[in-house]
Amino acid sequence: MATWAIGDVQGCYRTLLRLVERIGFDPARDRLWLVGDLVNRGPASLEVLRWARGLGSALVAVLGNHDLHLLAVDAGVRSARRKDTLDAVLAASDRADLLEWLRARPFVHREGKHLLVHAGLLPAWSCAEALRLADEASAWLRGADGRGFLERLFAPLPARWDPGLPREERLCFAANALTTIRAVTADGLEPDREFKAPPSELPPDRLPWFAHPARRCTELTIVFGHWAALGLHRSPGLLGLDTGCVWGGTLTACCLEDGRLVCEPRSEEGEPLPALRPPSRTPGE
Repeated sequence: MATWAIGDVQGCYRTLLRLVERIGFDPARDRLWLVGDLVNRGPASLEVLRWARGLGSALVAVLGNHDLHLLAVDAGVRSARRKDTLDAVLAASDRADLLEWLRARPFVHREGKHLLVHAGLLPAWSCAEALRLADEASAWLRGADGRGFLERLFAPLPARWDPGLPREERLCFAANALTTIRAVTADGLEPDREFKAPPSELPPDRLPWFAHPARRCTELTIVFGHWAALGLHRSPGLLGLDTGCVWGGTLTACCLEDGRLVCEPRSEEGEPLPALRPPSRTPGE
């Protein structure tokens, strides 16, 4: 049995299948961890969702910012953006089933010595606090007021973390940080929500969330994506896997048991699909 963590897919279905074929993934034996952002910007978000849902318990996926954007567009909370590639999902006959499955994905998954999250953790949070906040936010999103969660999430949020924030603000701040954080202020309490460049371009009063000297969640290896300009990042207790597939880079998988890396160059348009087809529980279009 092997557990393979894979970076941001973002609708790059052909590349995903080629990567899964290369690592010899067997859903009867192995498991896949996806760091979130299954959808958007790439050409085949619908196919990625159907494939992922069809894997059942062989797959663990956490929510990313593009996944939340899709849920918000479907709920009428946000408008589609010019660069979105979500029309096929929103028009699909199995849209409701797919989006209900997506909505049920967690913000954070902990297993053994690994913690899976889309973007990262605020340095001030312990592992236990991050998991508690993530679980509470997930319960709100999955519950009867899931639309209310999305409305609050995409409304203006507090700039700085304060554990004394009102509950709704606290949970939406946490969900935003878990799915978008890259850099933080020197005190570690304020995410820089605009920065997207490589760490080498950070101003002097900013630093990567994972490099903060007071970062509290250090007893687990954090597996994350989201920061394409960072690229592959491996250091003690950290595994960053967004290698910019949707931007013409690669899709990267890492075996959590032995650290093996496999990188598949993007190959989407005009390429035959690989033969691998995990069984799907959703109807075709």
